[in-house]
This record gives sequence, structure tokens and C-alpha cells, in this order.
Amino acid sequence: MPNGGPIAHRIMLGARLRSLREATGISREDAGYEIRASDSKISRMELGRVGFKVRDVADLLTLYGIVAEADRAPILDLAREANRPGWWRRYAEVVPGWSEAYLGLESAATLIRSYHLHLVPDLLQTEDYARAAVAQTSNPGTMSAEAVARTVEMRITRQRLLTRPDPPKLWAVIDEAALRPRIGSAEVLRAQLAHLRELAATPNIVIQILPAEYGGHVATGAFTILRFAEPELPDVVHLEHLTGAIDLDRPEDVDRYEELMNRLSVDSTTPDGLTARLDRLAAVIER
Repeated sequence: MPNGGPIAHRIMLGARLRSLREATGISREDAGYEIRASDSKISRMELGRVGFKVRDVADLLTLYGIVAEADRAPILDLAREANRPGWWRRYAEVVPGWSEAYLGLESAATLIRSYHLHLVPDLLQTEDYARAAVAQTSNPGTMSAEAVARTVEMRITRQRLLTRPDPPKLWAVIDEAALRPRIGSAEVLRAQLAHLRELAATPNIVIQILPAEYGGHVATGAFTILRFAEPELPDVVHLEHLTGAIDLDRPEDVDRYEELMNRLSVDSTTPDGLTARLDRLAAVIER
């Protein structure tokens, strides 16, 4: 079972229920009648877009002929997990609603591939860099000091997924423009570059830098591709904009971004050349 909390569990449970319903030839309308709901509610459940009542799942399993306790128990356990609040709920005051789905999927992913154009990825930021980034990229005067501190705390908590017992593999391509003196002081940036060097020595983390001569030719903004171990969870491309985010899971969309990610990786420094590139960038930072 993945570590992603309710979002990933809902998608997995919904896919499993849909598979069971279709195998028995029962319509969504008849399934909805069984649990006193509409066929559209069944559709939303099967897509993982709503919460699940364990009682409803139990009734559907009976309708679908799943009566043996050994067969029912894992699915009912999944329903209970799907209702547990995600870790980010502790930071509800600083986590926008549109980002909750991504946080759950990120926690469930086994591979995270991302390209970053203007900032060091959230998962790789030092605390001081994160504080400067939050303060400088938010609208001036709109975030209190307490909100900035809570946002940074949430970001550092989020990074724990990289050091858990079964961490995902993170493969990040960072545009060289993101590593120029723009965020925080020279001291903050030097420490951030040193942090990237340390992280790159971790077995589950690969960091590449896209040189400036290539970055200007990338006709896209930042994006992240998530891959999961569970077959019920399709690959997802995550795109953020100023007031929200878009998650793409159509195979043709994912394939396009996979191709772009592969090209970016080819044009970027090799993992072996990362240290030398970071050293050159650190050398030109104003002291």
C-alpha cells in the first residue's frame, strides 16, 4: 500500500471498485441504488474524487459478489485509509486546496521527475532558501511572518519523504537560471548550492543542471512527472500556475512531457559533472 494518504488510496479503491462492478456487469445506476446514491456519485467514487463510507464499500462488495472475509478485508482497509487525513492537514491555513491532491500523489510516487526554471525545487531547498523564496515570491505584504514560517515548516516536513525507509527516486533537472543570485543573500545561495551537492550523493536523488545556453530554448514552464508502483495509478504530469494547478494523466499528454524530460536530461550536466558545475556557480556569487 502506498504512503500517499487519502488521495492515492481513493484512486486505487475507486479503480478496484470499478473493475469489480464491470466484471459483474452491474450498471452504475444499479450500484448507486444499492447504497442510496446516484450513478454520478458512483462515477465520482470510481474516479477517486470523493470520500468513501466504509459501509457503502461493504454494501458494494456484497453486491459484486465479494463475500469471503479474506477478499473483503484488504479492500475495506483501503477504504479506511482513504478517509485518513493527509499529513498536510496540519498546515491547512497555508496549504491551498488545489495543492492537496498533488501532495498526496507526490507522497505515493516511486519516481518523481521534474524540471525547474526559476527556483530550486521545494523538495531540495534549505530552510533559509525556502524562507527567502516564500517571502520573495508571494505578493508583498500579503503573508504575515507567521504564515511564512508555517509555509517553510510545511515544506521541510514535506521533504521527509526523501529520507523515509522506502523513499521515492527524485530526478530533478534545474535550469542554471534558478541558481543565480536572485533568492536571498549570497550566503543563503552558497549554502543552497552546497546542500544540492550533498543531496546528489544520496542514492535515491539525481540532480542535473541545464546550462544557460540550453535553457532559453525550452518552450515550457516547470513541470513534474509522477510514477507509481500501483497499476491503478497512472503516471501524472503536474503543472502549477499562479492561482492553481493542472494534473494531466492522459497517456498522450504524459508521453509528450516524458519526451521533453528526456531531452532536457540529455542537454544537462551528467550527475558526475554536477559538482564541478556547482563549484563554478558558487565561485561567481558576490561575497
